[in-house]
Amino acid sequence: MDSCLLCLIFSLVTGVAKCIEDDHRVNGTHHHDYCILGAGPAGLQMGYFLSKAKRDHIILERNSGPGSFFHKYPRHRKLISINKIHTGRQNREFNLRHDWNSLLSDKPELLFRQVSRDFYPPADAFPRYLSMYEMELGLRVQYGVDIRRIRAVVASSGRRYVLTDQHAKEYTCSVLLVATGLWVPQEVDFVGSDLVEGYESISTNSEDYKNQAVLILGKGNSAFETAQSILGHASRVHMVSRSPVRLAWQTHYVGDLRAVNNELIDTYQLKSLDGLVEASLERIVIVQQKEDGRRKSNKVSEKKGQLFVTINKYMRNQSENNKSDVTAEDLLGYHIDNFSMRKPYDRVIRCLGFRFNFSIFDSSACPPKSKNAKGRLPRVTAWYEGHDTPGLFVLGAAAHSRDYRKSAGGFVHGFRYTVRAVHHLLEQRHHRTPWPSTPLSTTQLLSAILKRVGEASGPYQMFEILGDVILLRGSYCQYVEEFPLQALPQFSSLSGHEVSEHGLVILVMQYGKKKIDYLGAGRAVTDWSKAWKSNFLHPVLYYYDTLPTDEEMKRRPHGWPLPRPKAIHHMVEDFLTEWDGPISHIQPLRRFLEHCVNTDLRAFYAESCFRLSLTHRMPPLFCRQGYLKQQGIAQKNKGIHFHFTQPASGEQHADTSSASAAFPNYIAQAGASMSSGLKLDL
Repeated sequence: MDSCLLCLIFSLVTGVAKCIEDDHRVNGTHHHDYCILGAGPAGLQMGYFLSKAKRDHIILERNSGPGSFFHKYPRHRKLISINKIHTGRQNREFNLRHDWNSLLSDKPELLFRQVSRDFYPPADAFPRYLSMYEMELGLRVQYGVDIRRIRAVVASSGRRYVLTDQHAKEYTCSVLLVATGLWVPQEVDFVGSDLVEGYESISTNSEDYKNQAVLILGKGNSAFETAQSILGHASRVHMVSRSPVRLAWQTHYVGDLRAVNNELIDTYQLKSLDGLVEASLERIVIVQQKEDGRRKSNKVSEKKGQLFVTINKYMRNQSENNKSDVTAEDLLGYHIDNFSMRKPYDRVIRCLGFRFNFSIFDSSACPPKSKNAKGRLPRVTAWYEGHDTPGLFVLGAAAHSRDYRKSAGGFVHGFRYTVRAVHHLLEQRHHRTPWPSTPLSTTQLLSAILKRVGEASGPYQMFEILGDVILLRGSYCQYVEEFPLQALPQFSSLSGHEVSEHGLVILVMQYGKKKIDYLGAGRAVTDWSKAWKSNFLHPVLYYYDTLPTDEEMKRRPHGWPLPRPKAIHHMVEDFLTEWDGPISHIQPLRRFLEHCVNTDLRAFYAESCFRLSLTHRMPPLFCRQGYLKQQGIAQKNKGIHFHFTQPASGEQHADTSSASAAFPNYIAQAGASMSSGLKLDL
């Protein structure tokens, strides 16, 4: 081949490659349809779904590897997310109910158990798992990109987001998916707050607290984790916050205090020097008392530099006195001699959790602060799009404002499902790919629901937030899994599915609303006729003839995930969480579904179908969709012969409303007229 021709071919190939590269780079700006900010668990989970759908995207991470948060936190290096490997079941979906660390993928072996088999795993195992997840799936992550500014621009092509990194390099995208998590320490501004140590910087060597009195601000898991690590060395540990301790096993909220961290409750209740106090942190004052003559007469000698707690209303001449220049009269113990925190402390530690980093957004792109969690989280819609920031979605722990203190959306085992829901929404909005659904014969609906309540992990973890929507179509239905319940008024536009005149059924997992002693006698309900009194997690089905409106969602009863339906059915709680009892679970559910679809959903043997077909104008649906579509009766001149027929291609999704008109066709095959009975000439 001529060398000139080879040069020409080479030039063409390199030119095409250059053009492809330039499609994503305009004037030094890198453009993608989707930008994911953060390579933590939520960012990688969305990256997997976009990669699987072959969408143009990039994951931007400021650090050198995924899950960098977990290289430092939790400070005492033990996760409180369950890693239950042995469930006695081989069902992968069921096992995810008890695997709180794995991400979703189409590789069944790509689970957290590959890096740790501990029930409460070490924190270092999680970044290792995320690295394995990224490499196994070949996700597109660009490390070392520290986005410093995000702004929105509106052009003729629509709204775009412009991200600027530490090198002034710009990335633009039509959809921005923020998965940066919560990593900015939450602080409270009060007099003396600069004398307080932060959870993010304290020593984790328990020997450093030997014989010291320690006051911890906060009563969450990070606070109790810190207290538990020093209980054996500190002389006393006190904890203070506005609210009493909330125990996760009482509230069913996994963000509340977990039993794995609550040893201080024992030492408090058994009077072993440690204790819990309620006080508003905004009103307290941390001070160092100055030397004066009166202190020499005190019976208790304080160490130099010890810290005292008082409240701001007892501070005299606050304009003149700073935090380290107070006298005995400024201390609360001077006025109330039984004040619980009257003795000084050697250390005061702040353990108040984390908040979202709003600082990187300018006014054109910054989502507003949510009223939940004291403004620590961004405000998002029911489908996790920022309020007033179209095209900007918040993923992972930062999107927890939708279910704060209600469900598991702030944790891996919850937001792996909300991320999937956001991806389904994006596919419908930008690519006209409807939310995945499964067409079912109405006679299969009972079995499908029983299968979901017995094994599905999404509604089980995201109880009262994600639910299955069953669109009734007469003789068949469409089963849509894990739709955000609060977005139900926008169901058609978000999912791409319409609701017919037959209505819809929504399957939700929820707890009872009555406050009880969850370890006391009579805590569980076992009588199926009183299923609505169930206290523990159980399935609830809501039937509507039309979609609820926004106004109905706002006016729903307090504590209800959905408005009042046309009909509601509670499946009685099950100790084994399987809901497979023939009398307690299956039969009541079937009766409810029969009411919703207005037909008999029982299954019949062929002999029964034959008899019912001869004695009823409208045989049960099971017989119409099964027996009669597979075997009819044809009259011949001599005797009766059985004739096998195949259903027409359009009959599978035939509507119940046309069943009466279609039924005489079967009679005609038998050589009989439409009447109250059948006359066969033998």
